[in-house]
Amino acid sequence: MTRHIADKQKAATSARLRRFLQLERTHRDEGDHPAARALTRRPRKGSAPSGSLARLKQYLRIERGHDA
Repeated sequence: MTRHIADKQKAATSARLRRFLQLERTHRDEGDHPAARALTRRPRKGSAPSGSLARLKQYLRIERGHDA
C-alpha cells in the first residue's frame, strides 16, 4: 500500500521557529518597549469596570437558573 500524497512528516523545527527562538534568547533581558508598556497600562476609553462586573453577575445569575 502506498502513502497518501498528504502523508508527509513535518520537520521538528523550522527555520522560522529557530530564528524566533534565537531572537527571544538574545533579547530576553531587554523587556518590552516603553511605548508598548505605556499602552498596555493605560485605561481603555469607555470601559467601566463596575459595569462589566455587574454584567458578569447578571450572566452568572441567569446561568444558575435564577430568573427575575
